[in-house]
Amino acid sequence: MAVFIVWPVLRAVQWSFFRWKGYGPLEDFVGLRNYVSVLTSEVFQGAVLHNLIIVVASIAIQLPLGLLIALLLNRRIRGRAALRTIIFVPYVLAEVIAGVVWVQLLQPQYGIIDQWLGALGLPSPEQGWLGTPDLALSTVIVVLSWKYLGMAVILLLAGMQGVPDELSEAAQIDGASYWRTQWHITFPLLGPTMRTWAFLSMIGSLQLFDMVWILTKGGPANATTTMATFLLTEGQRRSNYGIASAASVVLFVVALVLALLYQRFILSRDNTVDRPAKTPRPRRSTPKAVTA
Repeated sequence: MAVFIVWPVLRAVQWSFFRWKGYGPLEDFVGLRNYVSVLTSEVFQGAVLHNLIIVVASIAIQLPLGLLIALLLNRRIRGRAALRTIIFVPYVLAEVIAGVVWVQLLQPQYGIIDQWLGALGLPSPEQGWLGTPDLALSTVIVVLSWKYLGMAVILLLAGMQGVPDELSEAAQIDGASYWRTQWHITFPLLGPTMRTWAFLSMIGSLQLFDMVWILTKGGPANATTTMATFLLTEGQRRSNYGIASAASVVLFVVALVLALLYQRFILSRDNTVDRPAKTPRPRRSTPKAVTA
C-alpha cells in the first residue's frame, strides 16, 4: 500500500504544483496554476461530463438488462450453461482485444455493421460510428455495455441463487404471478447485490481509459474524452506532467468524494447491524438507616 499507492499519490500531488516536462529537477514552482488550468479547461470540463454520462448510462442500461438475463438464466432451460458462458465471455476478454474487434466491426462502409445496415437498406454515418462527434459517445457506451454486462449478470445471478425457494413457493401458493413474485421478493432481496455492483460500475466508469483510448483516443474533436484520457494526453503526448498530475489529483478527489457519498447514503443500509436495545439498569436504592 505504501509503495504502490500512497507514495505515487503523494508524488503526483507534489508534481501538480510545478511546471515540469518529465525530466530534470522540480524547480519551476507554479502553485495552484495547474489546477486552475485544469478546472477552467473546456476539454477537461467536457471530460468530466462524459464520465458522468457514462456512469448514468452504464447503470441505466446494464442493470435492467442484467436483471432480465439473470432471471432467464436462473430458470431451468436447455443450454443454460452455454448461455452463461456466452454472456460472460466479453467480460473476460482483454480490453485491447475487445476494442480492436469493435474498431474493425465499426469501420465506415467496410465494417460488418455498415454492410448489414446497407443490406437492410438502412443508412450509416459517412464518417463512421466512431468518427461522428454526435454518435461517438453513444457508440462507446454501447460497446461498454456489451463488454461489462456479463459482470452484472454473474453477480445478480449469484444473488438470485441465494434467495430462499420457500419464499417464492409461498408466494405462488398465495396466488402471486411470476413477475409479482420477482418484484416483491427477489428484487428486494437483491438490493445489496445491486448496490454493490452499481458502486463498482460507478468507480470503473469514472476511471475509464482503456476502451475509450483504443476506440477513439478521446476523439473526434474531444467528443469522447474522459478524465483519464485527458491526463494521459497532457502528460505523455504534450509533456505537461504538472497539468497531468493536477488532473490526476482532481480525478482522485472526484472518485473519492463520490465513493464516500455513495458509501454514506446508499451502502450504509447494508452495513447497518441491528443492535439489541439496552435494558435500563435498575436504580440502586440507598439503604435506610438502621435505628436502634
